[in-house]
Amino acid sequence: MEISTILIIASVLLLIIFYKFTFRVFLGIVIVPEDKIGLVTKKFVLFGSKKALPDGRILALEGEAGFQAQTLAPGIYFAKWFWQYEITMEALTIIPEGKIGLFVAKDGNELPTGHILARKIECDSFQSAVMFLQNGGCKGRQAAFITAGTYRINTFLFDVIVVDMTIIQENMVGIVTTLDGQPIEEGSIAGRQVPEHNNFQDVGSFLVNGGNKGLQPQVILAGSYYLNPWFVQVEQIKMTEIPIGHVGVVISYVGNEGKDLSGAEFKHGNIVTKGEKGVWAEPFGPGKYPVNTYIMRVELVPTTNLVLNWASARSESHQLDKNLSTITVRSKDGFPFNLDVSQIIHIPTTEAPKVIARFGNMNNLVSQVLEPTIGNYFRNSAQDSDVIAFLGTRKERQESAKMHIGRVLEQYNVNGVDTLIGDIVPPESLMKTLTDRKLAEEQNVTYETQKKAEQTRQTLEKETAIADMQKEVVKSDQGVWIAQRVADAAVKKAEGEATSVKIQATAEAERVKVISGADAERTKLIANADAEKIKALANAEAQKIEVEGRAEAEKILAIGKSNAESYKLSVEAMGGDNFTKLKVTEVIGTQGVKIIPEVLITGSAGDGSNGAISGLLGMQLLEDVMEKKRKETKETIKE
Repeated sequence: MEISTILIIASVLLLIIFYKFTFRVFLGIVIVPEDKIGLVTKKFVLFGSKKALPDGRILALEGEAGFQAQTLAPGIYFAKWFWQYEITMEALTIIPEGKIGLFVAKDGNELPTGHILARKIECDSFQSAVMFLQNGGCKGRQAAFITAGTYRINTFLFDVIVVDMTIIQENMVGIVTTLDGQPIEEGSIAGRQVPEHNNFQDVGSFLVNGGNKGLQPQVILAGSYYLNPWFVQVEQIKMTEIPIGHVGVVISYVGNEGKDLSGAEFKHGNIVTKGEKGVWAEPFGPGKYPVNTYIMRVELVPTTNLVLNWASARSESHQLDKNLSTITVRSKDGFPFNLDVSQIIHIPTTEAPKVIARFGNMNNLVSQVLEPTIGNYFRNSAQDSDVIAFLGTRKERQESAKMHIGRVLEQYNVNGVDTLIGDIVPPESLMKTLTDRKLAEEQNVTYETQKKAEQTRQTLEKETAIADMQKEVVKSDQGVWIAQRVADAAVKKAEGEATSVKIQATAEAERVKVISGADAERTKLIANADAEKIKALANAEAQKIEVEGRAEAEKILAIGKSNAESYKLSVEAMGGDNFTKLKVTEVIGTQGVKIIPEVLITGSAGDGSNGAISGLLGMQLLEDVMEKKRKETKETIKE
C-alpha cells in the first residue's frame, strides 16, 4: 500500500475523531443527514422546574428528561452536548406504492370506552409528535393512516406497520363490516347509510358523522382502496347477475318502513318503493348489480315461458321441477296407472314482485301451488273414468286440464299457458289385454284390407282381361268390318265378273247354240254356275266355292249332255259297233291303254267272231275312261 493512501485514511480517521471529540464534545454540534431524522433523548435537566415526565407519559413535551417528542430534521444543530443529549439517527419512513402505513401510538390519552381506534388528530400525517400529543391524540391503534410517500416519523412515539391496499377485483363487490363506530340500532341488521367517507377510506368522517360499527349497507366496487384493516373488514363476492329472460325481485331487510303499494286486495306481503324495507315494486332487469347479499336478497323470476315436468326421468335446466315426479292415479275401475304431465306457465314482469311477496321464491310457488293443483286435478279426473276411456279421451282431458289449471293459477298472479299430457302407462296386465285386443282388431283390419285388396286385384285382372279382350274384340270387329268390306268388294267384283261372265256366257251360249245346241246349253249352265258363284261370294268364301263347284258340275253336266247328244248322233250316223271301235281306238291312243293284257283270257262264240268279248272289253274301257274323266272333273272343282 502506498504512503499517500495511508495518509488519506489516517486523515479521515482523524477528522472523525476530531468531529466526535471536538464538534460534539466541545462545541455540541450535531449534523443530521438528508435521509435521516434525529431522535433526541434527554438524559437529565440542568435548569427548570420540570425534571420528570408526568405519570403515564413516555415522551417529553416541555423539556423533561426522557424521549423527546420534538425530533431533529436534517440540518446542523448546536448545544446538543453528548453528556446531556443522545441523538439517534433514524431512517426516514418510506411507504411504497400500493401500500399504506398504519400507526400504533405508544403515548397519548387513553382511548374512550367502546373505541378500538384512536380518532384522527391533526399532526402533519403523524410527522409531528408534539402536535399529536398536544391535540389530544390517544395511544393505541390509530384510525388514520398514511399513503405512499416518505415521512419523518418519531419512532419513539409511533410504530409503523406497512400493509397492502385493498383491491376489489372485476365483477366483484366488496361487503364492508366496520370494527368501530356507534352500535347498530336495535331491530336493524346493518348500520345506517353515512355520507362523505369516500368508500370508508376517510375513517374520521365516517366516525364523526355517526357511522355504526358492524355490517354496512353500502358496498364498494371494483378498484383499489386505502382501507384501514383495523377499521374495516372487506369480503368480496360476485356481483348479482340477472340473466336474459329473467327479472330480479329485490327483498330488502333494511331501510325505512315504506307504504304498501300492493293494494287492499293483496294480503300476502308488502310491496314497497326502492330503498325501503320489503319487496321492491320495481324489479331488476337483466344485467349485473352490486348487491349486498347480507342485507337484501334477489329472487330470479323467469319472464319467458317456463316448462315444468311431472316426469321422473326428465327435468329442465332451471331445476325448479327436480323434485317433481310422474303422477300416479287410480281409475274408476280400480287400476293404478302413471302419467307424465308438462305445465307451461308465464309470470309477467309486473306480477313478479307479487309472486315473490306471496311465496318467497319460485320453488315455493312450484311446491305450494303447482304440484298439488296439477296432481290433484289428474287424480280426480282419473277417478271419473276407466283406464280405456281415459286413454281414449286424452285430447279432451288435456284441454280441460289447461282451462282448469289456468283459472287456478290466475289467483296467484301466474298465467297458465298450456297443460300437456305426456306418456300414459297403464297396468301391464291391462296393457297386455289391450294389446291383444288391438292386435286382433288390427289383424281383422289387415284381413279385411287383404280381402278388399284381393277383390280389387280380381276386379283389376277382370278389367284388364276385358280391356285385353276388348282389343281383340275391336280387332275382330275391325277384321269383320274389313272382311265385310273385302267381301263386299269381292261381291261387287264377283257381280262385275258375273255380269261379264254372263255376257260372255250369253255370247258363248249364242255361239254354242249356233254351233251346237249342246254348246248353247253348256253356256247356259256356265252362266247359271257363275251366277251362283257370285251369290256364294257375297255370303262367304265357302259358299263361293260351293257355287263355283255347282257351276262347274252344271258345266260338266251340260258338257256331258252335249257329248251324249253328240254320241247319240254319231251312233245313229255310224252305227253302234263302228262308234264303239272308234272310241276304243281313241282311248287306246290318247290314254296309253294296254291292248295286250298280261293275262289274256279268250273264248270263242263258235261262229268264229269275238262279239261278246269284244263288246265287254269295249264297255270296260269306256267305263275306265269315264271314271278317270270324272276324277279329273272333281279335282278341277276342288281347285
